[in-house]
Amino acid sequence: MNINIPFAVPDITDLEINEIVDVLRSGWLTTGRRSMEFEKRFAAYVGAKHAVAVNSCTAALHLALETIGLEAADEVIIPTMTFAATGEVVRYLGAKPVLVDVLSGDNTIDPEALSRAISPMTKAVMPVHFGGQACDMDLITEIAQSKHIHVIEDAAHAFPARYNGKIIGSIGDITCFSFYPTKPITTGEGGMATTDNEAWAERMRIMSLHGISKDAWKRYTSEGSWYYEIVEPGYKYNMTDIAAALGLVQLSRAQEMLAKRREVAQAYTEAFRDCDAIELLTLRSFEDHAWHLFVIKLRDNVLTIDRNRFIEELKTHGIGTSVHFIPLHVHPYYRETYGYKPEDFPVALDCYRRSISLPIYSKMSEADVSRVVEAVLELVKKYKR
Repeated sequence: MNINIPFAVPDITDLEINEIVDVLRSGWLTTGRRSMEFEKRFAAYVGAKHAVAVNSCTAALHLALETIGLEAADEVIIPTMTFAATGEVVRYLGAKPVLVDVLSGDNTIDPEALSRAISPMTKAVMPVHFGGQACDMDLITEIAQSKHIHVIEDAAHAFPARYNGKIIGSIGDITCFSFYPTKPITTGEGGMATTDNEAWAERMRIMSLHGISKDAWKRYTSEGSWYYEIVEPGYKYNMTDIAAALGLVQLSRAQEMLAKRREVAQAYTEAFRDCDAIELLTLRSFEDHAWHLFVIKLRDNVLTIDRNRFIEELKTHGIGTSVHFIPLHVHPYYRETYGYKPEDFPVALDCYRRSISLPIYSKMSEADVSRVVEAVLELVKKYKR
């Protein structure tokens, strides 16, 4: 069974390849001037004062929580509808992830559920901008400020999404991005943390490279020194110049690639909006969406097959898909550690049970999009009750 249209393909051109070759020929491969330039340009792009480049969004989230002083007695509120990283970084610091349900329309965190979950132990909330659409940040920020808790945005899906016309990256206290190969821009593996707080940015930068004092990367350059000081027991989270070179070109092409993903999203929306077997996610703004994902939900009692079988049938048509996400509360670790039951968060469970993420990426051709549409509608017709 060949997958002819994969779920995701990174959009790499000769521009990226040539930039990486230049780095390889330079003799400097790890964290250096290109990493610094990527931070500078990314911060300017999203309107943040500071950006810290790291080797994953998971690393960025971990550094963000460490930087705000998260401790073992603290709690962090997160949506159950998210990837493993959002929960695990809370556990890295011994704190408790408090799961809450999501909104049925768009799978983003339910602000009312967030408000109810706040306790005297709550240190932060981590809203997840699902699929490329921003959460209701005005309401989330209002709730957080009234309770004096930090907002750490999980923006793994959300570059270059906007909220009320403003690019995600400077709304919360710290915002964390992913540059994994499936994301809107990629560095192979990589991430970025943005903030307007200079002290936090400096802390994250130091902790991302073993807790070594400022500008440690320069010690192997002509302007550096062999001497360094360890000021904290840090981590190995730095981004390489190879990755940053890829990121710099991808950043320059971000709007071009977004425009192509919008075309795919528009074609899907037009094809499926009147299909009685398919439910589309609610949009706050088509133009503000980053379109990292395009999720459809199969309506109950319309087809004779379930979501899992629908995915298998799409495979026979050569079409790759995914599911976002298996909610954290149904995974063994969270069930066994915190006593969660599947029915505790009914909205997320229902979304998971019915959701399919279709291929959407900037290298998709019109023919690819048409094939996906035709396959989905053919299966709907074939298995209609």
